[in-house]
Amino acid sequence: MPAPLTRILGIDPGSQRTGIGVVDVDAAGRCVHVHHQPLVVLEAGEFPARLKRILDGVRAVITEFGPVEVAIERVFLAKNADSALKLGQARGAAICAAVDADLPVFEYSPMQIKNAVVGRGVAEKRQVQHMVGVLLNLSTKLQADAADALAVAITHGHARRLGLQTGLPASALMRRRGWR
Repeated sequence: MPAPLTRILGIDPGSQRTGIGVVDVDAAGRCVHVHHQPLVVLEAGEFPARLKRILDGVRAVITEFGPVEVAIERVFLAKNADSALKLGQARGAAICAAVDADLPVFEYSPMQIKNAVVGRGVAEKRQVQHMVGVLLNLSTKLQADAADALAVAITHGHARRLGLQTGLPASALMRRRGWR
């Protein structure tokens, strides 16, 4: 009998485009692509309307695909304080959608994600895009937002596998907030 799969929603938050990626992961850490899409929020208009689009978009993906865990990219330091605040608010909208669905939320730094997917914490975006395609056996090139979201989900899948092997929960291996 095949090992049970865990469905993970990966989110690459952004105030203009938010990447969404869904993968199924087995106990050995093998990932299977389920879905990916960009949430284009820039055209929603004023910033509060963009946040609502993120909230509604993540809720719709949760309803349609039924993930049991959510992984999101942690905020990095931006050169512009206004951009960093907007990115934090976009993350907050996505996290609220997950928490509203009673899903646990895990967060990973860009360096952790690059290391898990490419093997180098300082990898370039195109390297992440390429490796996500290879790991998920995808024949088409992914947009950066979708590739990043799938990379977040893959990273969490690896953290879960390490947790199963060591007997420690993924939250002990990677940073997890008490959002649930």
